[in-house]
Amino acid sequence: MRLEGKVAIVTGGGHGIGAEYARAFAQEGAKVVVADVDEVAAKQVAERLAREGYQALGLRVDVADFASASRMVERTVEAFGRVDVLMNNAAIFATIPISREPFDRISEDEWDRVMAVNVKGVWQCCRAVAPAMCRQGGGSIINISSSTVFKASGRIHYVASKAAVVGFTRVLAAELGGDNIRVNAIAPGSTLSEADPTPEIVRMREAAIAGRALKRLQRPGDLLGTAVFLASDDSAFVTGQTLVVDGGGVMY
Repeated sequence: MRLEGKVAIVTGGGHGIGAEYARAFAQEGAKVVVADVDEVAAKQVAERLAREGYQALGLRVDVADFASASRMVERTVEAFGRVDVLMNNAAIFATIPISREPFDRISEDEWDRVMAVNVKGVWQCCRAVAPAMCRQGGGSIINISSSTVFKASGRIHYVASKAAVVGFTRVLAAELGGDNIRVNAIAPGSTLSEADPTPEIVRMREAAIAGRALKRLQRPGDLLGTAVFLASDDSAFVTGQTLVVDGGGVMY
């Protein structure tokens, strides 16, 4: 119960790893807001948690839109009185797929769409939540990056967006430290998070095993301990950091 009495928002919480983050926070005692552009999925996750005895709210949120992100925070405070944790998990990559093309064949529209969600969306949600955290005396923001940032491999627009998250995390941590708001990032490795993975996806995830110190698939559960640590008071003096969780694929 390391998050007892806390309120956590998980963006992109309607699918995959996001839904697992929401469950982990609820199991540790937090009241959870499941935010996703897919309203049906967000409400389904929240309803499942509620049936299991947890307090949860599902909301449709477009993270790239400041008005939508602000409503998310307002609804959270209305429902639960405060917001202690923001996990910026929403991203275009798995649930909303992108092309695997060389840099000069990516369309401008797709590049802009990835940046709008993966970078601008993090900024908009932080802008929306910071005033509430300042008023209550602090909070924890957790941004999701990727271990591909440190390996120079993968889809260039995705990797560029996740590299931006690392820099954003460091600067925001410096700016918000005086308000007792901690800002950290998690950089997961290739994770088998798809609900119904195709054989091609499984092969892609298995290909990452060879480059890891720990020779197995990475699954969503491998990320939950780090997420809870950063959300809880166990990390009360940790800010501006990026924790790579990829089984030793990157020694960072």
